[in-house]
Amino acid sequence: MRARARHLAAALAAALMTLSLASCGGEEQSRADGFAVGLLLPNRVTPRWENHDKPLIEKRVKELCPSCTMEHANAEGDVTRQRQQMLSMITKGVKVLILDAADTRALRSSIQEARKAGVPVLAYDRLAEGPISGFVSFDGGHIGRLQGEALLGAVDAKRPTGTAGPADKASVVMMNGDPTSANAAWFRKGALSVLTGRVRIARSYDTEGWTAQNAHADMTAALAALGAARIDGVLAANDALASGVISALKSAGVAELPPVTGQDADLDAVQRIVKGEQYMTVYKPFEKEADAAAAMAVALGRGQDLSKVATTTIDSPTDQDIPAVLLNATPVTARTVKRALVDSGAYTVAQICTRQLRTACDRAGLLD
Repeated sequence: MRARARHLAAALAAALMTLSLASCGGEEQSRADGFAVGLLLPNRVTPRWENHDKPLIEKRVKELCPSCTMEHANAEGDVTRQRQQMLSMITKGVKVLILDAADTRALRSSIQEARKAGVPVLAYDRLAEGPISGFVSFDGGHIGRLQGEALLGAVDAKRPTGTAGPADKASVVMMNGDPTSANAAWFRKGALSVLTGRVRIARSYDTEGWTAQNAHADMTAALAALGAARIDGVLAANDALASGVISALKSAGVAELPPVTGQDADLDAVQRIVKGEQYMTVYKPFEKEADAAAAMAVALGRGQDLSKVATTTIDSPTDQDIPAVLLNATPVTARTVKRALVDSGAYTVAQICTRQLRTACDRAGLLD
């Protein structure tokens, strides 16, 4: 990855302004500019895709190109289905595809077919292999480091004084994402850059499908193998996995839950954090990611260069110097929910603080 010498926010703002002005050339020009954008999402087990990304991308595409239309499909975790959805959209005449790949390797041939058909593919959130035209995501290595640092701090705070020797390292379970996801490896590498040598990785699982059910099963296996007393913390790659981990701990009768990480700031995860069940999550302002993706998609659909939108480049296993936007994220704990999520407008206090959570919300400073 080679960063260009300009500030991310300034570059995105300039790009969005340019595209907005281009869309204001009158009704006749607007009709001439219109085209279809295809959005392919990977699954429904991660709430953000349908609840946040889809409406945000659709809204921004319409702002940048009022006469553009959006085709949308969700693969439901099925790679074959996503291949069929891509082919269907190309057949329908979409001019550009925004692809969040269900499997970043398995979609390579489909991306090659799209290229042959003259349809550029923008990889969204996950770096797909094959001849993609651009990439928009959050920096996965940075996210993994945020999770690792938070877990290390929480584990260290709970360890008795004088247990810093190599034989007394805290014991951690890693609940990684789906092994077919490039992001899962990216997060894991970032987390291990912090945890290696500082804790003992007692068990590590690649959780298929990013599902809470599979995480529950893996955590149940870890508890059977290690015993609850020998698990000082859990590095869960996202909030869906964290929910499965926590449900397994509760089912096993663990009274004092170890710190568990997460990612995506799902509403139920934020509520678990307020209750003290989940230690942290990572908030990714999805609107920024959606804005960058919409700007890239509209530029590609108009045959424009991505240099005004991209702020860096990235290499995939199959291609080099792919124009990219990589955004930073924010760690969230009970102490920072208000500042990170309420003050930013991600959630309201009313959304987080149900009647059952009033006491916990008061303790977290959300009712001040």
